[in-house]
Amino acid sequence: MPQVAFRRCAPGLHFGFPAGPIPRGRLSGTQAPDIHLDESARGTGCARGRQTSTRRRALETAQEHPGESWALSQAHAAPLPPRPPPPKSSPAGPAFCRGHPSLPFTMAVYRLCVTTGPYLMAGTLDNISVTLVGTCGESPKQRLDRIGRDFTAGSVQKYKVRSSAELGELLLLRVHKERFAFFRKDSWYCSRICVTAPDGTVSHFPCYQWIEGHRTMELRPGTARTICQDSLPLLLDHRNRELRARQECYRWKIYAPGFPRMVDVSSFEEMESDKKFALTKMPPRADQGDSSGNRYLPGFPMKIDIPSLLHMEPNIRYSVTKTTSLLLNAIPASVGMKLRGLLDRKGSWKKLDDIRNIFWFHKTFTIEYVTEHWCEDHFFGYQYLNGVNPVMLHCLSSLPSKLPVTNDMVAPLLGPGTCLQTELERGNIFLADYWVLAEAPTHCLNGRPQYAAAPLCLLWLNPQGALVPLAIQLSQTPGPDSPIFLPTDSEWDWLLAKTWVRNSEFLVHENNTHFLCTHLLCEAFAMATLRQLPLCHPIYKLLLPHTRYTLQVNTIARATLLNPEGLVDKVTSIGRQGLLYLMSTGLAHFTYTNFCLPDSLRARGVLAIPNYHYRDDGLKIWAAIESFVSEIVGYYYPSEASVQQDSELQAWVGEIFAQAFLGRESSGFPSRLCTPGELVKFLTAIIFNCSAQHAAVNSGQHDFGAWMPNAPSSMRQPPPQTKGTTTLKSYLDTLPEVNITCNNLLLFWLVSQEPKDQRPLGTYPDEHFTEEAPRRSIAAFQSRLAQISRDIRERNQSLALPYTYLDPPLIENSVSI
Repeated sequence: MPQVAFRRCAPGLHFGFPAGPIPRGRLSGTQAPDIHLDESARGTGCARGRQTSTRRRALETAQEHPGESWALSQAHAAPLPPRPPPPKSSPAGPAFCRGHPSLPFTMAVYRLCVTTGPYLMAGTLDNISVTLVGTCGESPKQRLDRIGRDFTAGSVQKYKVRSSAELGELLLLRVHKERFAFFRKDSWYCSRICVTAPDGTVSHFPCYQWIEGHRTMELRPGTARTICQDSLPLLLDHRNRELRARQECYRWKIYAPGFPRMVDVSSFEEMESDKKFALTKMPPRADQGDSSGNRYLPGFPMKIDIPSLLHMEPNIRYSVTKTTSLLLNAIPASVGMKLRGLLDRKGSWKKLDDIRNIFWFHKTFTIEYVTEHWCEDHFFGYQYLNGVNPVMLHCLSSLPSKLPVTNDMVAPLLGPGTCLQTELERGNIFLADYWVLAEAPTHCLNGRPQYAAAPLCLLWLNPQGALVPLAIQLSQTPGPDSPIFLPTDSEWDWLLAKTWVRNSEFLVHENNTHFLCTHLLCEAFAMATLRQLPLCHPIYKLLLPHTRYTLQVNTIARATLLNPEGLVDKVTSIGRQGLLYLMSTGLAHFTYTNFCLPDSLRARGVLAIPNYHYRDDGLKIWAAIESFVSEIVGYYYPSEASVQQDSELQAWVGEIFAQAFLGRESSGFPSRLCTPGELVKFLTAIIFNCSAQHAAVNSGQHDFGAWMPNAPSSMRQPPPQTKGTTTLKSYLDTLPEVNITCNNLLLFWLVSQEPKDQRPLGTYPDEHFTEEAPRRSIAAFQSRLAQISRDIRERNQSLALPYTYLDPPLIENSVSI
């Protein structure tokens, strides 16, 4: 009989556990403890401790094992009766209740169902052990082992964990990942673990993350709980340790003055195998400003910040499927252009039709439509409503002094029976103002200076319901050197003026509408969520699917687009310095009203414009998200006090205010949330911008930009200061050169093709919520989105140019490309 250490569970009942380690073989099984019953325990049915009160068990445990952190160990402080002396060792072999030799003792058996993710290399060869922690104690650490291979990708395997007594309500599940034999450590994607207690109670422990190396991870049951709902010291300590560890991993970085803060990839240091809750691991690297790793690679036209891409941890980086899909999208298109010499050809296009042949094998219906109608005024106006930047228009009640358009100038277009003032009073005059470009710096491409303008474009909603341009001024300052171009001017003068507006539209859209207001802000939301909300928090569970791959794609963007001599420096007239200026200026003027779609539409006065499909589809999706979020918030936050007293929630919104919006009070963004309604609105806006808004401003870039004159990235001549000088040749000499055009179109192609491994809006395969109420809310949300999709597709059948970018199945849950 091996030497044993005794633990008392109830009066007269003692369990003997081997003092040494349990032998570990590749076959499953745990050595049962020896059991001894005093006279007081006989016939009482307490062999499993059932008649021992929770209070007494907790007190005895606290006395005998003061170092253990059982949940109720300090629940009471009443003195206990003296402990009886340990009984003599029982004979070897199966344990029997003394006095009842025919009655074997039955241990508490917990049945585990372990699900490994279906991803490539998701399985592991390491040893996996578990410890169950409950209100009445914790089980011995037990290895999960069956005959044959365990924990293969996509497997669902069942195991038994034996405990000397029932553990009460399960609070934590510790997963221990340790080396097996001589095999090197690997990664394991654990989806979830379901535990069935002896009384039939089922507890779900969602994980849905990679566990790297050799470490112990603690999982809580899937029931979402705010900090106000946790009172046990064990669980409060667990929340604190989890957040401290994540805050050590995910650190904020100042990328540039006036920028939203972003993730500091240099802080992802290699974690020890027993580090809990660490979702990222990365060796330290040189600071972003250190250009030693920023270099050219063969076949790439720009420099790439290589170190930032080398060691991305699995829970952040693209899956193998998504990475492969991205490369398969990029390589054929790039190689095709390289072989045809387009990426190296400098100089002007010889004729406009040559541009048609760049992507001759990647044509879509929209590309063909844009190519045919790009120079028409009706299509020019249409793009303000349903193009890739449908947020620029503001309704005017009077003309600004910086745009001195007179009625005589526009009378030929307005026609008889109306005038400019009348149309202003009717709310039919709109302005697109590109003021943010007025002081943007420019740089050189192919050794030649480039130019930018800050135009003012006046548009009119005509009686037929079409939005058409009335006048264009290419600067913010009127005067003899800044003529107002009109539809009645020569064909080439008017086309050049519209092309300048389209260039400004490209710069504002790419830098501010797209990258700043979706990518960078959504990264800040993801960072604050990871740093301030534990896995068991309901808002963490709600937002996590809408942060998927955002840190990865933004890291890629900073390594290839925003870095010095990256693609932005290679294809745009303003370059990286202009990008930094535009984004910092844009953030300084960005408001909570701009962020919330219904408020933005109302403030811009565009609720009544017909054929505004972005608005119509966006409001439907906003309402569906709002209804879903309202149900989730109502379930977990029944009162104002429940919102105000949630310190983790308040820290989360406070960090977003400080790090994303730099603490600017004039932005109108909340720094504290006081009511469930405020929380619903804020969450709705975040989810909408991470999903639908990003789809609206990203997915159509190739469709609307493949015909380069519709979205030129640079202009090689300054804005015209006089009329009557533009010709086809001067127009072609103003457009980007051949290699600049092709490099930019490659970018359009890549960002418009969402790689595989997609999760459309409302698709939540990872079951973080395990309660019935939120699961019903998810199902109702998915039903609403399905109806919206049917409505959109029915409407599109009657449109000359279908608007598909806000069709829910085509919207990704998160910013992931």
